[in-house]
Amino acid sequence: MPVLNRIAGYADEMQSWRRWLHRNPELGFELPKTAAFVAERLREIGVDELHEGIAGTGMVALIKGQGDGPVVGLRADMDALPIEEETGAEHASESPGRMHACGHDGHTTMLLGAAKYLAETRRFAGTVALIFQPAEEDGGGGREMCREGIMERFGIGEVYALHTAPDMEAGRFATRPGPLMAAVDDFEITVRGVGGHAAWPQQSVDPVAASVQLVSAFDTILSRNVAPLDTVVLSVTRINAGSANNVIPAQAVIGGTVRSFRPEAQQMVRRRMEEICAGIGAAMGVEIALDYRPEYPATVNHAAQTEFAAEVAREIAGEGRVEMTRNPEMGAEDFSFMLLERPGAFLFIGQGEGPMCHHPAFDFNDEIAPVGASFFARLVERALPLE
Repeated sequence: MPVLNRIAGYADEMQSWRRWLHRNPELGFELPKTAAFVAERLREIGVDELHEGIAGTGMVALIKGQGDGPVVGLRADMDALPIEEETGAEHASESPGRMHACGHDGHTTMLLGAAKYLAETRRFAGTVALIFQPAEEDGGGGREMCREGIMERFGIGEVYALHTAPDMEAGRFATRPGPLMAAVDDFEITVRGVGGHAAWPQQSVDPVAASVQLVSAFDTILSRNVAPLDTVVLSVTRINAGSANNVIPAQAVIGGTVRSFRPEAQQMVRRRMEEICAGIGAAMGVEIALDYRPEYPATVNHAAQTEFAAEVAREIAGEGRVEMTRNPEMGAEDFSFMLLERPGAFLFIGQGEGPMCHHPAFDFNDEIAPVGASFFARLVERALPLE
């Protein structure tokens, strides 16, 4: 796996950073130890400016090159997941019920490695903005950093990010122009009827029967309302009702998720769910309340920036090790908010086969950290060339 020679020399240091982060996972916006660790490393590295406390524990560090030029943003997420770790590694999580199961410890390390190289060499004209973000997994930290105006405040013109991929050979890159990851909406439906004895159902209004009708009708949205060549997922993931076999409950609660790529499809699914809830509520004599919550938009790569990022990846990984036709995924990613505000690209970097992200045995492959750092560094040098 080709890496920049200088960054190859950081490998042991980057491993120590990554394993410290892995041992000390934190969740959501509450990342005090993680943020303090990252800020301390950035000060040691010698960034020109460090702006902390953005979206709580997020930060943006600036490194200025040799002369004036545009600003390129590089982003890494820092938060972990509420999962009990089962890796058995010496550097396993020291916080019960929490672990870095999605590689964010590695993402942060790759960006720190790039920062160290760029601060030492400064072979570019312009500024690089290093974006360290909380709450990607839950809470929309990317959205909150954008709401706090990081793009305007720091004059960011383009923005890029990497995500580890355990389904790819180590050191390979994959991406695509256009939609790469889906939009995610969550929903919760409360169905209220009249409870009673199961032996006398005529004296009750059964929310369970209505819930069954709802779930069945939702399936027709995919089979009869979504265009055959469109891609939408509507998954009911929980139905909670009742506590005894001989009691018709007064209420049932249904929850689930919707995934889509096009805003038109996303809006159509919501409209049809509202119509179905209203119709079945009237037909079954129950009160149905739909709480539909749009969460993350689709992650849509910009064509020119995606091609440019792929060129940089080929320089690092070699021809034939960069895939430009990665299949879109129904998972979601809040880097999407940054891509709504600025052109840029999101790429996957292979870490070799192993447990998938969000699995309790997942662990980031330290060997690819210098590869990702080299990608970030060369991207800046190519985007902001010295005359």
